Amino acid sequence: MQDLYRRGLEGKHLALIVTDGCPGLAAAIPTVYPRARHQRCWVHKMRNILEKVRKSDYEEVKAGAQAIYLAEGRGQAEAAFRRFRARWRPDYGSMVRRLERDLPELLSFFAFPRHLWRKLRTTNVIERCFVEVRRRTRPMVCFVNVESVDRIIYSIFQRFNLEWKTRTLSVFTQAA
Repeated sequence: MQDLYRRGLEGKHLALIVTDGCPGLAAAIPTVYPRARHQRCWVHKMRNILEKVRKSDYEEVKAGAQAIYLAEGRGQAEAAFRRFRARWRPDYGSMVRRLERDLPELLSFFAFPRHLWRKLRTTNVIERCFVEVRRRTRPMVCFVNVESVDRIIYSIFQRFNLEWKTRTLSVFTQAA
């Protein structure tokens, strides 16, 4: 993150950084970009929550957790969490405690316009890029050298850059 800053991403207008559960990255945000809010990815959090529950509880736990991030506002999300905590703390105490600890960063997206919430609560935008890199590099099995891998990855991201350069991301520009 400090390297990004040194290379010119000063973040003067950076309002939100969305990450998965990487604690090192999350810890660096207040140091490098102190004005930016931090949003934890709900897709990753849901995976973490659901891998801890019994199959018989899976659907009910899933619906309860979804009620938090699908709420009409932050206050309703906090109320949904309190219901979730009351229902599941006896059975899954450690999972509920972790969710409670992460809740402020899971609800950061509520500070932005409603039409952005769906895009802001996950890392799906960048994850799609990584899926494309894996799709293109896995069939090749081995590479002659590091430079050959660099060229392939560069070409993938160059294609994304060209596509995104000509495509207006209306969901973001409407918020301005």
